[in-house]
Amino acid sequence: MAVASSASSSGSNQAQSKRAPALHMFQEIVAEKDFTASSLEDQIYTGIFLAGKTKKYWVDERTRNNCFMLFPRGLSITWSEDPRFWTWEPLKEGSSDADTDTQIEVPSLQNVCWLEIHGKLELSYLTPGATYEVLFEVMLIDPAYGWSVPVNLQLKFPDGTVQQRKENLEEKIRMKWLELKVGEVKTQQGQKGEIEISMFEYDGGLWKRGLLIKGIKILPKQ
Repeated sequence: MAVASSASSSGSNQAQSKRAPALHMFQEIVAEKDFTASSLEDQIYTGIFLAGKTKKYWVDERTRNNCFMLFPRGLSITWSEDPRFWTWEPLKEGSSDADTDTQIEVPSLQNVCWLEIHGKLELSYLTPGATYEVLFEVMLIDPAYGWSVPVNLQLKFPDGTVQQRKENLEEKIRMKWLELKVGEVKTQQGQKGEIEISMFEYDGGLWKRGLLIKGIKILPKQ
């Protein structure tokens, strides 16, 4: 009987191992949580909220690569605590049943001339050997104005290398979530340091209104 019990236990462990194979930097990423990859098999794919719901981590089921969403409360947004310039409102996050009661806070732009948003992520948390896209997720809500001068989207690496592009929001559709590509990250084993992701525009002199910020996505390139 003891042999049968041992074999059963071994088989169970093997099955569990197959369901939840080793994930890159899993324990380091979820260090604040008290669980293992096998105990969070479902959440690994739907998303695990971290750092007081300022960040979300999940694994892409197709590529097995780590993915991240940086929510606004974890970003640096100039004037965001002054209601004359930005107001905060709740937003339901997630599409699965498990996420229906999860809310984040998103800032709505009331009126600024100086637009500046920064976020950071540890480079080593990204799966080595992958190419990632970095995207701002935003929505333009009427009345939206002051966007005739393109915004700057910038990705800065630990070694000082910078990717930068411009995006014209004046022509974008209203009342729909949009993904604005900032740049791409090609990951290698042993990379360390933070990448800084930014959106800014303060040279055009225009007062801007009507931008809702959901956050920054870091996803494997499709």
